[in-house]
Amino acid sequence: MAIITLLTDFGLKDPYAGVMKGVILGIDPSVAVVDITHDVEPQDVVEAAFIVEEYAPFFPAGTVHVCVVDPGVGSGRRALVVSSADQLFVGPDNGIFSLVMGPGFEAFAIENPACMRDAISSTFHGRDVFAPAAAHLSTGLAPSRLGPRVTDPVVLPDLQPVIRGGTLHGRVVRFDRFGNAITNISKKAVDKFASGRVYVVGAGGKLFTALSRSYFEHDFTCVVGSSGYLEFGFFKGSFQRKTGIRKGDAVEVRLR
Repeated sequence: MAIITLLTDFGLKDPYAGVMKGVILGIDPSVAVVDITHDVEPQDVVEAAFIVEEYAPFFPAGTVHVCVVDPGVGSGRRALVVSSADQLFVGPDNGIFSLVMGPGFEAFAIENPACMRDAISSTFHGRDVFAPAAAHLSTGLAPSRLGPRVTDPVVLPDLQPVIRGGTLHGRVVRFDRFGNAITNISKKAVDKFASGRVYVVGAGGKLFTALSRSYFEHDFTCVVGSSGYLEFGFFKGSFQRKTGIRKGDAVEVRLR
C-alpha cells in the first residue's frame, strides 16, 4: 500500500488538512494517508525542517511526504518534489527540505498541469498543487514527469551549530507540547566537539554539568531527546514556562 504523510501549519480548526486528504483520495483511493502534525508553529519553516528530518526515516521506501509550511504561497517561489533516500518530499521550495536533501538527492519543479487541479488558488497550493502531485506520485508517476530538474533548491542558512571561541553555539528551534526546548545541537555534534573531554551545557539561565537519561531524574534536565538532539525539560512541567526561554535563544556547550 502506498503511503502519503501530511505535515502542515494549518491546525485542525479549519478544513484545510481534510480538504487535502479529499483531493489525494480522489486521485488514489487506495493510498494510506498519515497525519504527522498540523500544529507546526504558523509559518515557521525552520521548525518544520527539523520535524521532517525527525520523522521521515521511520517510513518505508517510496513514501511520499507532503510538507506545507508556506508563507510565500502565491509568490514566485517554486513548487518542488525532492527524491532522497528512496523517499519523496513534496512542498514549497523555501528550505523546508534542507535537512533531508541527502547525498545524491534529486529535485524537480512541479509544473505539469495534468498533475494539478484545474483551478489553482493563489492561497491554497496545498490543495491545488501539492496534494494532487503527491497523489500522482503515489500511483507510481516518476518525479521527473512533474517538471524540469532543479539544481539550486533553497537551503536554509545557519541550521547547524557552530564552534566559536572554543564553545559550541546552537539555539532552540522548537518546543514540544510538554514545553521541552528542543535545540539544533545533535549528540553527534557534541561528541565531535568534546572529543571525550568533560563539558557543560547552558540554556535558559541554567547550567547542566551532565546529561540525564530522561526527564524524571532532576527538576531541570538536559537530555538527548528521541530526535537525537539536545533538549531541556522540567519534570512534570514546562521548561519553556519555567525559564521563559524562547525560540531562537542561545544554547552553549563549553569545555570544563
